[in-house]
Parts: sequence; structure tokens; C-alpha cells
Amino acid sequence: MTDVAGGTGGMTGGASGGGGEPEVTEALKAFGEVVKAFRKRAGLTQEQFAPLVRYSVPTIASIEQGRRFPPPAFVDRAESVLDAFGAIRGAAKHLSRRPGLASWFRVWARLEAEAVSLNTYECRLIPGLLQTEAYTRTLFANRLPPLDDEQIEAQMAMRAQRQRLLHDRPNTAYSFIVEEHLFLRQMGGPEVTRDLIDHVTDLAELRNVEIQLMPLVRRDHAGMDGPMQLCETPDHRWFGYSEGQESGQLMSDLKVVSTYLMRYARMRSQAHSLEYSLSLLRQMRGAL
Repeated sequence: MTDVAGGTGGMTGGASGGGGEPEVTEALKAFGEVVKAFRKRAGLTQEQFAPLVRYSVPTIASIEQGRRFPPPAFVDRAESVLDAFGAIRGAAKHLSRRPGLASWFRVWARLEAEAVSLNTYECRLIPGLLQTEAYTRTLFANRLPPLDDEQIEAQMAMRAQRQRLLHDRPNTAYSFIVEEHLFLRQMGGPEVTRDLIDHVTDLAELRNVEIQLMPLVRRDHAGMDGPMQLCETPDHRWFGYSEGQESGQLMSDLKVVSTYLMRYARMRSQAHSLEYSLSLLRQMRGAL
């Protein structure tokens, strides 16, 4: 949290994916009060404090009001500047919200991290687990309203952490069905797309990763209701996840999840084979 999300990695909001303000929690409010108390103890206004920690006044205000998760650099600088006896660092340890991850994506992210199998269909952008750094940065740089540098870096760090799952969990089976047009779009330009195709084809060589392209022309298509993800837990329960522009929905109802499984199984048969998908990706790269 898209990935931006899910598929966006929780970045919209995924994994595909999450740059908005977190909901105000008691821990965030408590942290903000600690910072404010030490700032006032030092005799500093927000305007005086901001340049000392190298963050803007609005950012300081948001953190003190509990509306924004404090970046690690802010915690370290505030602790040093305010001589807070370790209180600010201590308060930060009680913050459970992971920066760069959309609130609606967090439950799914926990399931994703423990899954024994994960199925992803995406028609809007390359799934977060498959993205390169350059592709991800292009997506975040084009977000509206614009993200600041701190928000982009927080989301980049979270996306990189999620992507390690493909290598760190070799016994988890990952299946991806991705629309062919997402590579033809050349998001970020030809060089970014070439690197993306190289990265995706390398991942497809892993024993636990399967990647299929959905053809541009298809008379019948079981994925017309949009992106979806399916997760099988270690106790073999299945959950579904669907993400919109500013929301995500976790599905646990057996009837709904069964429908997702049925659609995904059909799409597997409708998409190009694993071998042809890789061949097609290499052809695309050669044409760039």
C-alpha cells in the first residue's frame, strides 16, 4: 500500500498503490504531541523548527497533528535538534503504519507476504511485484495531485520491499496475467520499457513465477470486470482483492472468491501460453 497497490501495490492507490495521508490514529497523534512538546520546550515555532530538520512547515504541522507518518529522517533530525532524550525515537517505534502503503492495502499486503500462492490479473499497469525501479518512479512522478519527493521515496521503498517476495518466498507460486498493451504503451519511454521487459523475462525464469500475456485481440475475455488478485493462505483459505482509484476491497465471502477463481482459471486458458508470452515480449523488445 497498489502496490499502485494490489496490482498497483496499493499505490492508487498497487501495486498497482497509497500516497495520501494516513488515517489519524492514536499512535500518530501521540507521536505528534511528543514532537510538539519538545519543540515548545526548545522555544521554537514551527517556522523556526522546519529549516532545522529540513522539512516544510506544512509537513511539520501535519506530523504534529497526527495526519502524516513521520519519515525516518525526520525522526532522527527531530531527536537531535530537540535533544529529546530518546523520547521521539521511542515514540516512533510504536507507529505501526508503514509509510508508502495505502491504508486499504495493508490487510492484503499481510496476506500477500504469507501466501502459498498468489494470482494477479492486471489491465491498467504492470503489477507492482513485476515493476522496475524506473517504471515505478515514472508512475509515482505522474500521480495527480503530485507527490513530493518524500512521498515518492517512501512509496519506492515500500514497493522494493514487496518485490523481494518473489525471491524470498521460493515455495510460493506466483501467477501473473498481464494485458499485452501495457508493454506496448511504453510508459516512461523505450529505454524504461526495454529494461522492464528484460526484468519481466528474467523473473519468468524463476521456478515459482509464471507470466502470461493476454492478447490484444480477443473475442472472449473473462476479465472484463477489471483487475483482480487471489491469495491462498498457509491454511489453504482463499481471499480476493480488487482495487479502484481511491479504494480497495478485500473479499473473503466464499461465493465471491469462487467467482474470482473461476474467472482467473478461464483467463489462464485465454491468455498466451507461458512460452509464447516470453517469445512475444522478446519480439516487443527487439522492435523498440
